[in-house]
Amino acid sequence: MSIIFHEKTKVFHLQNDSISYIMMVLPNGQMGHLYFGKRIHDREGFENLLETAPRPMSSCTFEGDKYFSLEHVKQELPSCGTGDYRSPAVEVKQENGSRISDFQYHSYRVESGKPKLPGLPATYTKDKGEAETLVLNLYDSVTGLWAELFYTIFAQGGILARSIRYCNKGSQPVQLERAMSLCLDLPDCDYDWVQLSGAWARERHVKERRLAMGVQSIGSMRGNSSHEHNPFLILKRPLASEQQGEAIGFSFVYSGNFLMQAEVDAHENARVLVGIHPDTFAWYLEPEESFQTPEALMVYTDSGLNDMSQTFHRLFQKRLARGYWRDRVRPILINNWEATYFNFTEDKLVQIAEKAKECGVELFVLDDGWFGARNNDFAGLGDWRANTERLPQGIAGLAERISQLGMKFGLWFEPEMVNKDSDLYRSHPDWILEVPKRANTHGRNQYVLDFSRKEVVDCIFEMMAEILRKAKVSYIKWDMNRSITECFSKSFGSERQGEIFHRYILGVYDLYERLTSEFPEVLFESCASGGGRFDPGILYYAPQGWASDNSDAVERMKIQYGTSMCYPISSIGSHVSVTPNHQVYRSTPLHTRANVAYFGTFGYELDLNKLTGEEIEEVKTQIAFMKEYRHLLQFGRFYRLKSPFEGNEMAWMAVSEDRKTAVVGWYRMLNVVNDRFTRVKLQGLDKDFCYEISQDGSRHYGDELMNLGLVTSDATAGQTPEDEIPCTDFESRLYILKAVEV
Repeated sequence: MSIIFHEKTKVFHLQNDSISYIMMVLPNGQMGHLYFGKRIHDREGFENLLETAPRPMSSCTFEGDKYFSLEHVKQELPSCGTGDYRSPAVEVKQENGSRISDFQYHSYRVESGKPKLPGLPATYTKDKGEAETLVLNLYDSVTGLWAELFYTIFAQGGILARSIRYCNKGSQPVQLERAMSLCLDLPDCDYDWVQLSGAWARERHVKERRLAMGVQSIGSMRGNSSHEHNPFLILKRPLASEQQGEAIGFSFVYSGNFLMQAEVDAHENARVLVGIHPDTFAWYLEPEESFQTPEALMVYTDSGLNDMSQTFHRLFQKRLARGYWRDRVRPILINNWEATYFNFTEDKLVQIAEKAKECGVELFVLDDGWFGARNNDFAGLGDWRANTERLPQGIAGLAERISQLGMKFGLWFEPEMVNKDSDLYRSHPDWILEVPKRANTHGRNQYVLDFSRKEVVDCIFEMMAEILRKAKVSYIKWDMNRSITECFSKSFGSERQGEIFHRYILGVYDLYERLTSEFPEVLFESCASGGGRFDPGILYYAPQGWASDNSDAVERMKIQYGTSMCYPISSIGSHVSVTPNHQVYRSTPLHTRANVAYFGTFGYELDLNKLTGEEIEEVKTQIAFMKEYRHLLQFGRFYRLKSPFEGNEMAWMAVSEDRKTAVVGWYRMLNVVNDRFTRVKLQGLDKDFCYEISQDGSRHYGDELMNLGLVTSDATAGQTPEDEIPCTDFESRLYILKAVEV
């Protein structure tokens, strides 16, 4: 790992064992981009990569020079209105109304490790030598605005972390109207664009299309990263696959409004921008005030999408998630929501917990309905005090009863919301986001608290902390069941209303930081009507997230497969729920529900007392299996083998670090008859190890299983014999592979 500056040519070269990132000071003093990709040798030059030509109809920088035009130069911080007609990375409105800026190179410094971003989540380093950070200081002489461009290169892997800090050193205020975290200008557009998109209950489906001339983008203006589009993007070469080929993954470490955009110009150059969505953003900077953009991450690979995903998995597990639970396997839990909804008593909850304990469950979670006047979703939000009609001894009393069973206790909160039928709203009706004299929309009969205000966050913190200080709570499910509308704060003036969306998220981060600091051993799981805020920003505080409110096994195959493109298996909340499923009313076999949920944190979302004796025995077997293999499943190397978006079968697998053990999940959506023989080519094994297969005890070398494949043919390859159990729709199997001596 090294950061090299060539004084003579004004070229910067960041490199490690995998990648090179090269840029230079341009003739006009701005920063130009030259290369990002596979590691190459360093040399004094590289200025030959700055190509210019006298192109017709271009606006040129220097009088009498028809060659140098910002319209055709690759840049690090492109600005607005000075010859580059592509979308800028920064736009600054000044007191005279101008939006023109000119950020020129001033100086640089190199820091060991990685600086923290104040008030924001970001990747981090622990050990000396893990990373180096280049900081470029750019200056706009007219406004006095400084831009510090941060580039952190890690010692291993194709990872580059980027962000920008703006500081107003001028004498007049300015307003940032666009402050993207990353710009990457690429020399061609020969890429497929891959995004993770969907809607509530079908989040993070893999969507792919060709990159083409014009602008294409994903983003959110909902106040949360959203069910619709995840802040993650892949540009891959058309022939790249899971196992081979070039790809660049982009991830935004942020939980609010975002934009990820690729613009292809008339000469087939591609510009990628990642940052806070400019359509809902403005930030007013008085003299001496500063603004820090959130972190954007880039991962380059020439070894396929699975390699890119594994790089993100390792980074997010070890250098984004933090604290007590970062490296620990997740407890197997049972959540009462789909078992009872609002219809429960303390004794009923304990009965569910008793049966769960009998089966081996480790954590009981009480969901919505335990507080205030909360008998439905019309009342109670904001009153975080136990309803003693339901819980006579409060949360502390119920937690003690659960603890006496030998289980941990968890609790649901939705701290960012309030019902108008609540004591909190009656005391502070001005604490919600709303525009004076305008109608205010609701979602799920609730309104959004103004988390841009410190006194609001302080109040919610004290209510939550009081419960956590008195009760044995080991887990918090943090929900957020509506997006933001009428984003206006009564505590800020007109010039700062463009800041409220971002200030809101900073308030959420502040509450998370205070709670996780005071209660470091509490496991936080993020939730936003399921997967509406499943993003790297929240992963910094909560090491796992409820992936979707849709717990149907078939739908979860797609959701969890797409999620794995960026996020580690240890972060994916996944449960076995009742059938018919409460979202799609589909009935799937109990073993298939478990076989999908194993590839996540694993738990149950039902009342085990309602299962048959035979089903209870199956549940006990499932839990015993998960306890034996959860470290491998949650922290092993994960491989996608067959996509649920491309056929009737899906397969994935997890491999231990020593490659001596693997778990393969194989799934078929609809049953077939007289079908072909089938096999799946495995990944990540040691070619010289001999593995015993749990299904039939057969033994095969790793190279055979990876090149010829694991045979998955069953009775559907013909007509089911009378002495065999027939296959059904939504069939699945697990194959356990263990290395053996030969």
